[in-house]
Amino acid sequence: MGAGGEGRAMRRAALLAACLVATSCERGADPKGGMVLVPAGTFRMGSTSGAKDELPVHEVALDAFLIDRYEVVQEDYEPVMLARPSHFKGPRRPIEQVSWAEAARYCNLRSRAEGLTPCYDEATAACNFDADGYRLPTEAEWEYACRAGSEAEYPFGSDPRRVTEYAWFVENAGKTTHPAGEKKPNAWGIFDMLGNVAEWCNDIYGEAYYAESPRQNPGGPAEGERNVLRGGAWNTSAGTCRAAARGAEDPGFQDACFSRDAIGFRCVRKAPQGSGS
Repeated sequence: MGAGGEGRAMRRAALLAACLVATSCERGADPKGGMVLVPAGTFRMGSTSGAKDELPVHEVALDAFLIDRYEVVQEDYEPVMLARPSHFKGPRRPIEQVSWAEAARYCNLRSRAEGLTPCYDEATAACNFDADGYRLPTEAEWEYACRAGSEAEYPFGSDPRRVTEYAWFVENAGKTTHPAGEKKPNAWGIFDMLGNVAEWCNDIYGEAYYAESPRQNPGGPAEGERNVLRGGAWNTSAGTCRAAARGAEDPGFQDACFSRDAIGFRCVRKAPQGSGS
């Protein structure tokens, strides 16, 4: 890793370390809505109809995992983090204005509250994928869960006029987020994968990463300046809500391109042994 890469990695780790101080006395409520078991399988990741960073379309194989049925909402986030960062207030609205490091910290605290092993190393920001605790989804896991078996541009097909049935986006959101679960879920029963808030992924963003991505459980580039965002948001177009559409942002919001109140997340964790295979 070059000097620039080392500096970016150290900054990412410092952000997470700052977010992980004084955690031993904090406790969280059980998130409402539960998780969905996503079965192990293969899919074609990317698209020939989008931006160049969605190419090449390539086959990915993933182990089974659990994913939050809903985006993390304010009534679940705030007792864990002892903070109320969201611009658009409401207990069942998704949390927003959350940096990548704050999302990772929430994952660790939620894990500890449930007696699970945290995934994130607070000194390095590295993710231990073998731990049984919560973490952010990889970009591949996110797209696989979003597609829910679909090979079309959207989980429901390729007609952008139907996005309004599944997502809060610029044409119907009224310049605000909305409570989780008000739109139709995808075929696997997961809500708001499209729109409402864009969702942090665990991966560092690499524009050309797909050309070198491993087939089995890809985890993104080793270094980079930004982390992946997926799913579109209340202020983005229908095209940004496509299953393969990629976004990225500085993990600590320096020089932010996305609106901070359009960024949230959901969690994943390893599937129980013997399930979903």
